[in-house]
Formats: sequence, C-alpha cells, structure tokens
Amino acid sequence: MIYRYTTRIYYQDTDAGGIVYHANYLSIAERGRTEALREMGAPHAEMVARYGVMFVVHRVNLLYQRPARIDELVTVETEFAELRGASVTLRQKFLRDSDSLAMLELGLGCARVSDGRATRIPREWVARLKF
Repeated sequence: MIYRYTTRIYYQDTDAGGIVYHANYLSIAERGRTEALREMGAPHAEMVARYGVMFVVHRVNLLYQRPARIDELVTVETEFAELRGASVTLRQKFLRDSDSLAMLELGLGCARVSDGRATRIPREWVARLKF
C-alpha cells in the first residue's frame, strides 16, 4: 500500500533561494512516515508506551531530482517495502503534482527505549504493518 501525506512548503523549510533546504527533506519525510504508521493503526507513540520500543533510522539514501519551492504543495508517498525481525525498509517519493522531486529509501531499526539496543518488532506491530 502507498500512504500519502500532503504538506505546504513554508519559509522555514527553505534556503535563501526559496527552495527546500536539502536536510529539510528528512523532516518532511519523517512526518510522512509518522502519518503512514498512524493510518496503519501502528502509531509510534503507542509502540513506545505499550512495548518500550521505538523505530530509529539506521540508513537513509536520498536522491534529489527537482527543487521544491516555497508555498508549493508537496505530497510524500510512503511505501513499506520489506519487513524483517527487527527492521523495516521503506521508500518515500516527494511529488509536486506528477513531478517527482526526490526519492528516499530508508531503513528503520527497532530498538529498546531503555538502552537503545536492537530488538524484534512486537508481533502486534508486525501484524499492523500492512504491506
């Protein structure tokens, strides 16, 4: 499944030239992932509260294709690609209408809040992560 999150590009997201500052793509992607997890019935805050585990980014690959500019609407499409015992791989695409602006591939690891050590994703969350 593909989950969509649309946001407007604000002044705070841009550099002096009015285009999205390269690192801010990661923040926008994070909001898209958070909303995707919420839509799947697997909100991150609930996973932390119930199981004492969290997802942490352990790998990211971001390809910039075209600039996003101030005041534009940008849609982030999030697709979960692979689920393993303690990690999830997903792909995110940034779109302005039908123009692809950037593509991101990201690895999330499941870690215990208490000590940051890797751990398996709780079974209930595995069931909620619909691919």
